[in-house]
Parts: sequence; C-alpha cells; structure tokens
Amino acid sequence: MAAFDRFKQFKFAHWAYNLVHYKSLLHNKAAYKKYNINKPLIASISSKDFPDKESKAWLDIGHSKNLVPSKEQFKHFSMDVQQQLLSWSDNGYLILNNFFDNPMVESINKEIEKLVGQKKLQPTHDNKLMFANKISSFIKKITLEKRLNEILSFILGGEVVPFQTINFIYGSGQRAHSDSIHMTTYPLGYLIAVWVALEDTSIDNGPLFYYPGSHRMPYLLNNDFNEGETALTLGKKDYVDYEDVIEKAIAEKQLEKKIFLAKKGDVFIWHANLVHGGMPVANAELTRKSMVIHYFANDVIKYHEISERPSLMEG
Repeated sequence: MAAFDRFKQFKFAHWAYNLVHYKSLLHNKAAYKKYNINKPLIASISSKDFPDKESKAWLDIGHSKNLVPSKEQFKHFSMDVQQQLLSWSDNGYLILNNFFDNPMVESINKEIEKLVGQKKLQPTHDNKLMFANKISSFIKKITLEKRLNEILSFILGGEVVPFQTINFIYGSGQRAHSDSIHMTTYPLGYLIAVWVALEDTSIDNGPLFYYPGSHRMPYLLNNDFNEGETALTLGKKDYVDYEDVIEKAIAEKQLEKKIFLAKKGDVFIWHANLVHGGMPVANAELTRKSMVIHYFANDVIKYHEISERPSLMEG
C-alpha cells in the first residue's frame, strides 16, 4: 500500500479535510437532527451509526405496480415510462431511448473535450473524469434537465439534488458493484444514478452490464465485508474484497446478467442498490464515451460508507 493510501486509512485525515470544507457539510445538519445523530458534522459516519439497514424509499417498501398509478404525476409521463415505472420495484432500472438528441450529445462531448484540453478535468487512476458539473455551468445544467429530474424525483418521492458527474472516454471494465457502497444515505434507498450514452456502444467497446432485480438484495455495507476497524482507523479489507463478496452473492442468487447495448443519447436510470459494471473492452482502440450523474434525495443524510466520510455538497 502506497504511503498516501496508508495515510487515508486514518480517520483524522478525513476529519481535517472535512473541517476545511465545513460549509459543504452543512446540508447534513437538519438531517442529523431529524434522525438523532449526535455527532459533529466533520466526524466519521457509517452504517454502524444507524439503527437499521433497510430502505425506506416508498417503491422499496411497497410495490410500484400498486403505488405509482395513484400519483397524479404518473399520468403525465409517456406510456413507455409509465410501463417501466410500474416494473421499477421488480427491475430496479428504467431505460429512456434517445432521451438526448444528437446536437445535445455532441455539445456534451465538446464540453468535456474542452475541459480535458484545458486540463480542468484530468483522469483519475482508473480513467474517470470527475465532477465536471462543478466546473462547467453547461454540464451542471444537464444535471438539472427538467424532464429527467421529474422522473428521478417521482421515483425517490421528493426533491433530488445532483452530487457528481463521472465522464468516461473508454469503457470502465469495472467489476460488479452497487453504488450504495460509494454514495450512501440514511435512510437507505435515497440515491439514484443516471448513465448517458455519449456514443453508440457495442460488445467491443465495453458496454454497461447489470443484474435486474439485484437491488432487492440486502445492502452490502462495511460490516458485511470489512474487519479491523478502530476508533481512529478504517478497516483492513480493500475494495477488491467488497467486489469478491458481491460476485459471490450474485452467483448464489443466480441472477441474470444483462448487457445494455446503448445508442447515442440513450439514458439508463438505476436504483442505488442495483448491481452493475462495465464489460471488458474487447478493442482497446475504441472509445465508449458516457457520463454518469449521481443524485441524492435532498432531505436525507448523505455520506460515503467505505471511507466513512460525509458527502461534500454545494451550498
């Protein structure tokens, strides 16, 4: 383990960082009071601070086929969206074909290319371009797209706020995982993700894969795969240990794996706990441009389970 990675294992490093960014933690203040969390906003927070591991989202507690038709807004969605909303509790995802037109997609691609060229966006160790929404007013506007936000707010049963964007130039090749281990809420179930195809995908450029219905599995949190945590340090297990446990759970449940061969402009919306990933890239010369947007419900505790850090949100 590199020296920097070892340093990040100490919780006080996160506390110091949180103190510097204190204003970006104020979003949790009302939620801490609501859910009786008596901790400083800069302190570590994780599932062990909460009384349960159950989703409280309305479409997880009850079934969408019975609940969504009773909502006035339901009738204003297209027939295709209505049918998929009825099946949300079973599937945990929704596909919007050709949601963004070609000129809009090209505008997004050009904006990302410009930010990369200006070195305002630089790839992480795993080739992700993070938080374009925080440095580009155009990308931020995309995250606030009215039709999209209406669907997301309907699914979560209240206002949603964009947390981050992740842009990919190439397929991620990422192993099966759930976003809820990375961006977590209390109560559980109040994160939702949007994946936008910024070009056509094929089996050669590493398309998205997912497991319908996997969102109904129990949430996999730190205590389910990690060990050795202390008051001052995080646990001893690595992220690969989490991925191993996820893959074992998928095999035991014998869930069906599906591959999303998206067309440019298509949108894939998924539940916080839906297991998904990126297929291996068969042709390394091919790009697979795409953008992920993660949204939190506005009035819940927002944090990151693995690192036990409260989320930094714009004021």
